[in-house]
Amino acid sequence: MADRNAEVIDLGAYEDFTADPHPVYAELRARGPIHRVRFPPPDHEDDHYLVVDHELARATLADPRLTKSSDGFDRELPDEKLIGPHLLSVDPPRHTRLRGLIAREFTARRVQAMAPRVQEITDGLLDAMLAAGDRADLVEALAFPLPMTVICELLGVPDLDRDEFRRMSNEAITPTTEAWEETVYAELAAYLDILIAAKRATPGDDLLSALVRTRAEDGDRLSHEELRGMAYLLLIAGHETTVHLITNTVHALLSRPAQLAALRADMSLLDGAVEEGLRHESPVENSTYRFTTEPTEMGGLLVPAGSAVVVGLAAANHDPGKYGTPHDFDLRRAPQGHVAFGHGIHFCLGAPLARLEGRIALRTLLERCPDLTLDGTPTDWRPGLLMRGLRRLDVRW
Repeated sequence: MADRNAEVIDLGAYEDFTADPHPVYAELRARGPIHRVRFPPPDHEDDHYLVVDHELARATLADPRLTKSSDGFDRELPDEKLIGPHLLSVDPPRHTRLRGLIAREFTARRVQAMAPRVQEITDGLLDAMLAAGDRADLVEALAFPLPMTVICELLGVPDLDRDEFRRMSNEAITPTTEAWEETVYAELAAYLDILIAAKRATPGDDLLSALVRTRAEDGDRLSHEELRGMAYLLLIAGHETTVHLITNTVHALLSRPAQLAALRADMSLLDGAVEEGLRHESPVENSTYRFTTEPTEMGGLLVPAGSAVVVGLAAANHDPGKYGTPHDFDLRRAPQGHVAFGHGIHFCLGAPLARLEGRIALRTLLERCPDLTLDGTPTDWRPGLLMRGLRRLDVRW
């Protein structure tokens, strides 16, 4: 126990970790279910405890001994400090209250009602892609603009703001400067303040306007800081994860002709393709932070109080103890229990919308591009702790 706690494993020292972290996670898993690690830049300032085992991952994601709030720790996170509280930064009872208020408006009925519009946006993007030639970067042509358009329309973000928001979102998720915390989060906070003020002045039928005016039975409503925090989370999580869900799943299929042919021959396998895409190359590689409030035994390791714990979602979803031959992409696999959307009370509220967009995008792309194939070997994987996906996916047809 003492040896594993004393050793800090520098993940940045592994060659090609960003391009393919799974062999590293497999090596760590063989040595134990949790390790003290240092992530590659830009997430390398502090040591963290990383969970790489599926069973311990699910247990940790639902463990009430760990707190999501950084209050009381010397690790104040920039989104909490400058943006405001949101579902991934608070614990019960505040989390229960926030989720209850948001769930009143972000309902399954609202998501399902979006299906025709998601199909319309997908068709329009593919019309433009096919008209432009016989090859494209699928991220720019479909995987990014589809979820970005959907979430902006859902929340009522003006068209002209989307390019600017993409820049801020990318910088928040994958920083390019040392001073990113002091710059991008201040920009995002100011941007969201203006957006919320506009919704108060001229409400519409969008989700953000609904959140501004929603009240619980006892009259409770979201404060300005809570609205800002939730708008931030919905906008960032509402498009970043789905971009990578679409891109990673298409990449996996185009890299495996037999699986692609099986799906083309039987579209009833579509749901399985989306779920296997979520498991096989999880769009969110690692969870956001949790903190130990007291010395906590986890996987045979005594984690000191005040430690930051990160759950390796991608690592857990490749645990051979849970999924035989985890590196294979198998349309007919039963991937139940994957943690791509988390687990427990912090399970992703937007999972139904991501799945809806993934199914429509994948089916429509394959139907309209019967000769779709990779155009070269993709190599541009996004760096960083949080997201897992290709920044570019060249295809031809």
